Amino acid sequence: MARPQVVLGVSGGIAAYKAVELLRQLTESGHDVTVVPTESALAFVGAPTWAALSGRRVSTSVWDGVHEVPHVRIGQSADLVIVAPATADLLAKAAHGLAEDLLTNTLLTARCPVVFAPAMHTEMWEHAATQANVDLLRSRGAIVIEPAVGRLTGADTGKGRFPEPAEIAAVCRRILARGAAVSPDLAGHRVVVSAGGTREYLDPVRFIGNRSSGKQGYALARTAAARGAEVLLVAANTALPDPAGVKVVRVTSALELRDAVLAGALGADAVVMAAAVADYRPVERQTVKRKKTATFQVEFVQNPDVLAELGTTRTAGQVLVGFAAETGDAAGSVLDHGRVKLARKGCDLLVVNEVGEAGHPTGFEGEQNAATVLGADGSSTDVPLGSKDALADAVWDLVAARLSAN
Repeated sequence: MARPQVVLGVSGGIAAYKAVELLRQLTESGHDVTVVPTESALAFVGAPTWAALSGRRVSTSVWDGVHEVPHVRIGQSADLVIVAPATADLLAKAAHGLAEDLLTNTLLTARCPVVFAPAMHTEMWEHAATQANVDLLRSRGAIVIEPAVGRLTGADTGKGRFPEPAEIAAVCRRILARGAAVSPDLAGHRVVVSAGGTREYLDPVRFIGNRSSGKQGYALARTAAARGAEVLLVAANTALPDPAGVKVVRVTSALELRDAVLAGALGADAVVMAAAVADYRPVERQTVKRKKTATFQVEFVQNPDVLAELGTTRTAGQVLVGFAAETGDAAGSVLDHGRVKLARKGCDLLVVNEVGEAGHPTGFEGEQNAATVLGADGSSTDVPLGSKDALADAVWDLVAARLSAN
């Protein structure tokens, strides 16, 4: 199969040096990349670096190789255009259709998905002009990744940091996997995703928990961002990097997760509860470490059922998705238990997957998953064994269909 053709536009910000790693991520994962920098970008990273890593000639001007009409050809032949970093100046030019160099000409001729990864100081990102330009680009089908929060140039800290290159590359791969549709189907929607496994502490050292890694929830959050959604990820005890363009709230216990999810669900169009939430917590958490004894007893109390609570408190039109990690037993099969849980929880969709001991193909901590998505309308959708990103896309397909019907 032909290798995907990616255009990496680089504008003149200090984060241009991080785009070198993004280029490496894309080329090493099987993409042919043409780098199109602006003149100011070359003040941060020179053309020889881009040419050596991409294996292709690098130019900023429409006058180089005029006989090949590069200002038209590059955009026309691309499967994806990613501008990283995208400065406030570049966003303004793109939003208003200016075409003063090879990159801005390429943006006008591209008919493939276009992604912008902004990086700038907080004040520049929050300025009304920048926000208006971002809204305009999104209204035309472009995906503008929300910048990260963290250390900026100098001693400044805030929103505007360039997301991790590996996570931007992951967004690009998710978009390419979905094909050449220009309009992201989740654009304009706010979604909440929970991920990971909660912990209930017995003392400062010991806790009751589960084996959930958070990988499926992170795949759901990353995929939603790649499809244009504004995403809040409530992450419980994960060791995964923040997905690009996703706001992450970190929690530990079931009660903390409940508070974060219920707060985020206000005004959200969809909530996907992929986290493994502990059913019980100790009645009393000791403030000092328990000393070793032959036996000890702990009294537990039931945690709130967050999914069921969302099912009774959600706003009209909000799509609610639950996850059920099940094992079959004498009382019924995995799907039997799933159907009972679907009715009890009051959600629109329940993603039911079989789990088992470590090494189970669809168990916790693995790289793959398979599931049956049960619908409150009686529907049933089988998702075969594949990547967790593929399952995430299948879930969002079902959610998007319900959102468009509301």
